Amino acid sequence: LFSMLFFFVFFNSLFYHSVMTTLFYLKDKPITLESILYGGAAGLMLATILLWFSSYNVIMTSDKFVYMFGRILPAASLIFSMVLRFVPRFKAQIKIISNAQKCIGRDISNGTLRERARHGMKILSIMVTWALENAIDTADSMKSRGYGLPGRSSFSMFRFDLRDRSVLAVLVILITGVLIGALLGQSTMQYFPSVKLTEVTGTSLISYLIYGLLCFLPMIIDLGEERKWKHFKYRT
Repeated sequence: LFSMLFFFVFFNSLFYHSVMTTLFYLKDKPITLESILYGGAAGLMLATILLWFSSYNVIMTSDKFVYMFGRILPAASLIFSMVLRFVPRFKAQIKIISNAQKCIGRDISNGTLRERARHGMKILSIMVTWALENAIDTADSMKSRGYGLPGRSSFSMFRFDLRDRSVLAVLVILITGVLIGALLGQSTMQYFPSVKLTEVTGTSLISYLIYGLLCFLPMIIDLGEERKWKHFKYRT
């Protein structure tokens, strides 16, 4: 993430020059404050998106996705859960096939360039066949269990209780507040040709507070659960 942030800062500093504040010159190229700040902001946004998707990949497993959307969109939720499982299973299976082919001298590192390409195509063909057979087996298995039929009951380890409803309501309120602040222009910042912040008003302060609560809500929930756990632990 730090390397990505440095890349954006360096890239913007080299190519954006029509600004007001020049800090120094690097081989006759002006390095400006506005380009550095804009590159840092762009790098942080991209790093945040990557963190969102990595956190989603860890927390939102396929069984949770099927639980949420299995009754509403059974076919789509099944396909999406299969896609989420496909990449790690594909990596594990291709390693198994590569090791098996290596034992009989058909690894991609053996032979001439033409032979290595042929070995790679053989491994890819085996993988495609395995993936198609696996998808057909999964579809037949779910169909035989009556997946997607009306009135079908299913076991689940998850419950949408009062705590989940409360957190969802808080999220809706905070996101609505952030969107209202953005529509009112209370969370904008100008980088070119000069850095200019939005005038600080009562509305903007409320917008910043709501956004801060939204960002730190997982930490607040985690600290509250940890404090509750310590309270019950010491009481017993």
